[in-house]
Amino acid sequence: MHRILLCLSMFMPLMAMAQYNVDRLVTMGRSALYYEDYVLSIQYFNQAINAKPFLYEPWFFRGVAKYYLDDYVGAENDCSEAVSRNPYVTGIYELRGLCRIRQKKYDDAISDYDMSIKFDPANRGLWYNRVLCRIENKDFYKANTELDSMMVKWGDFSKVYSLKAEVCLLQEDTLGGGNYLDKSLEIDPYDADAWMVRAMISLSRKQWHDADRQLGKAIHLKPNIVGNYINRALARYNINNLRGAMADYDKAIEIDPENFMAHYNRGQLRVQVGDDNRAIADFDFIIQHEPQNFMAVFNRALLLDRTGDLRGAIRDYTTVINKFPNFWTGLHYRAQCYRRLGMTARAEQDEFRIFKAQNNKHFGIQQRWSKSKTREVRKLSEIDMDKYNQMVVADEPAVEHEYDSEYRGKVQNRKIDEQLMPMFMLAFGNRANGIRKYTAFDVELEKFNSLNDNGENMYLVCSRKSMSEEDAKRYFSLIDKLSEEIAAVNAMDTVRPLLLKRAAAYLQMQNFEDAVNDFTAYISSDSTSAMAFWQRAVCQSMMNDFNASQGVDVQLKAARTLDDFNKAASLNPSSAFLLYDRANFYVARKELERAIEEYTEAISIDPNLAEAYYNRGMTHLKNGNKKKGMADLSKAGELGLFDAYSVIRRFSEK
Repeated sequence: MHRILLCLSMFMPLMAMAQYNVDRLVTMGRSALYYEDYVLSIQYFNQAINAKPFLYEPWFFRGVAKYYLDDYVGAENDCSEAVSRNPYVTGIYELRGLCRIRQKKYDDAISDYDMSIKFDPANRGLWYNRVLCRIENKDFYKANTELDSMMVKWGDFSKVYSLKAEVCLLQEDTLGGGNYLDKSLEIDPYDADAWMVRAMISLSRKQWHDADRQLGKAIHLKPNIVGNYINRALARYNINNLRGAMADYDKAIEIDPENFMAHYNRGQLRVQVGDDNRAIADFDFIIQHEPQNFMAVFNRALLLDRTGDLRGAIRDYTTVINKFPNFWTGLHYRAQCYRRLGMTARAEQDEFRIFKAQNNKHFGIQQRWSKSKTREVRKLSEIDMDKYNQMVVADEPAVEHEYDSEYRGKVQNRKIDEQLMPMFMLAFGNRANGIRKYTAFDVELEKFNSLNDNGENMYLVCSRKSMSEEDAKRYFSLIDKLSEEIAAVNAMDTVRPLLLKRAAAYLQMQNFEDAVNDFTAYISSDSTSAMAFWQRAVCQSMMNDFNASQGVDVQLKAARTLDDFNKAASLNPSSAFLLYDRANFYVARKELERAIEEYTEAISIDPNLAEAYYNRGMTHLKNGNKKKGMADLSKAGELGLFDAYSVIRRFSEK
């Protein structure tokens, strides 16, 4: 019995340590997720799964990382593994439902939402997503039933009424749809989806002016939905606002360069305004992606004919005629090309075929195009060569929806031009800082590298670039190597540089707790190191941001972080990069005026610090000073930080 108790007493600390290590791995993986370092987070979750495959959390969070990397199949599989280990967590079903929606597996997604709603019946986002899946499946009866239930539960939820209106529209009940839309817009006049559905009704009734106005409101509220620009272009085309229609097609293609309808209709519009060469470019694009699109082939043939490329025109006419032998318009144009090239015999063959058709009442005569006829449209899937010069519309009216989710907007919808450039931090390898290749110089770091030159020099980097799998493996290997070296020596003078290097490696690996411990150990032996205080502050600041996102009170930690920044600044007052990092800290605390002062001080030390101009410009914009913000962003772009120009364009459009 004594031996058994002794063995258990020895084994239980190991069990506790293993549990602690797995918890730490999951925490570090979640931190990497927060900072959008998905590959690195997957590495941590892999280790946790290998250590304890029966825990559901590592599987679930690895699924989250894969979801953000658009690996919906892998994310779905990980969620299924998590469900098999803990079938009572609502979030797992919700994430798996989203993954299945991305794969158009709507029935499976509905079953996931059924389970989610069973556990969390008051979550209206789950109900909303399930109804959207019903609509995708064209199960309008169940969609209407569930929408009626939602109206009882959440009578002030405007999107329920706009969704009900959309179902009415799909069932060709435009009167009922209009009534529901009135209710939706009464509750929330800023609901872009409601304005989109209202515009679809106006388009179906050919109320072009109303559709133009309604789509304008929808675009103002949701400026990046391609379908809105295409539909508004159609409305503007029908009210003879050709310049506005062209601008909308241009914007649609800017957002989605592969969009078929935008290219096709822009090509048709360019034909009408006489911009033949650029119209050819649009039809070239369509034919390159869809070689069997005979409408586009014939339109290109007409343009090549008009611009003098007769042999190219004949090639395209022939392609269409081989597919549609009774397309007399094509024969007529090809015969004209043959005559202009002096190929009289071939021209006469085509003309004879047309003559025979004119004498054959069964086939009839090709009609002429009237002004009213050219205003008509054809369905996207419709193939009728008589409609070769008509605009294209979608087969069915459709509104692009955003599925409601806690994951929506966190990462995948976050725009890079709304973020500050990150803090400067220690790393191994001089990466491009998102601007240009240059070395951020610091006297203490330069001295450290010169005294510890063993092929592992450290640099200050300010990069948004996520870690690759190869980078992660390299850092894991480096940490193991440094840990072995630290364990092998006892002299503090030898251990100290190894601690700083390992702390930097931990920082890059998002292992903030161990990084802080190593910086603290370094400071205990050298309290004059500005770099150690500075980087401990950077590390603690990043840990605070993550903990705050999890609902943890970080006020005390933030005060300690500021103490470290201040101590570092007192030891190294001439470091522009240190002042820049402290300014970022102030922005995170919403102390915008103090942040602007710090950025200004950093710029006075280093007038070429593009990141400081960029962040000061963004801070001015946050503070409501657009003029100064735009001036700083312009200077940042001038110094090579080209992301600044996208921000300038966005705010100029506003």
